[in-house]
Amino acid sequence: MIQPVQAQPAVYPSKPIRLVVPFTPGGSTDILARAIGQELTRAWGQSVVVDNVPGAGGAIGADKVAKAPADGYTLLMGHIGTLAVNPSLYPKLPYNPVKDFAPVAWVARVPNVLVVNPAVPVKTLKDLVALAKARPGQLNYGSGGNGSAANLATEYFKLQTGTSLLHIPYRGTAPAVTDLMGGQIQLLFTGAPAVIGQLKNGQLRALAVSSPQRLDALPDVPTVAESGYPGFEADQWYGVVAPSGTPDAIIRRLNEQINLALKSAELKNRLAAEGAVATPGTPEAFGKLIVTEIARWKPVISSGRVKAD
Repeated sequence: MIQPVQAQPAVYPSKPIRLVVPFTPGGSTDILARAIGQELTRAWGQSVVVDNVPGAGGAIGADKVAKAPADGYTLLMGHIGTLAVNPSLYPKLPYNPVKDFAPVAWVARVPNVLVVNPAVPVKTLKDLVALAKARPGQLNYGSGGNGSAANLATEYFKLQTGTSLLHIPYRGTAPAVTDLMGGQIQLLFTGAPAVIGQLKNGQLRALAVSSPQRLDALPDVPTVAESGYPGFEADQWYGVVAPSGTPDAIIRRLNEQINLALKSAELKNRLAAEGAVATPGTPEAFGKLIVTEIARWKPVISSGRVKAD
């Protein structure tokens, strides 16, 4: 008796992968997603298409991925905002960061850098705090939107320094950077990759970074902790997640390839040049980070009375 021939499962990936970035092009999430996408495309010979789906602090793009088929062909470049902050900002968030996603890989930690327009008469963080206290509510700070990581980092900074700054939310990081250069706002606390170029060509001035250590890309810029506020830390972080239920074999294959890329000297140097620190590790470690960060930022959002758009 002739046995029927069973179809063999296709080797993953057998078609292009969609990597959703839930923000506008040009910001840190977009920059990192394109770097990882290029490495996966090179390794596997299948295109990784970066799809920008902005809106609602990243919730629109994240929700699309949460509801996508769990086959490994739709992924999310997750971010501290979409995976850890949004649960405390949106009472009716359409997705659950813990239940609706399968962690794939923690990609990078990106310290925030506090930058000002060169016309602002300050050279150090101490100068800025003094100016802000002398002019309460008169200095404007920008962010990628209400409830964005930049909004939260600055609100945390305000709490720690006792300053009053006026928040001007934008629809994404890139337009905030543009207006900062144009003088419409005075300062911005955002991921280093989004402003490295402008710092190097003198269009913006850096006062401090949010990480415990100085950045290799900005060795002359002190940390907030060094500048008089010990213990201050407000880094952004990024990682890839897939819809919950994605086969473990696919998760492991993605994790392995992303980690290989992150451990390569080429990508590590590329990330470092943009102010990002590669963070290769297991899916489990990334999942633990998400849970820990949800708990960490909830009281900051509450005390700062941060509201989403």
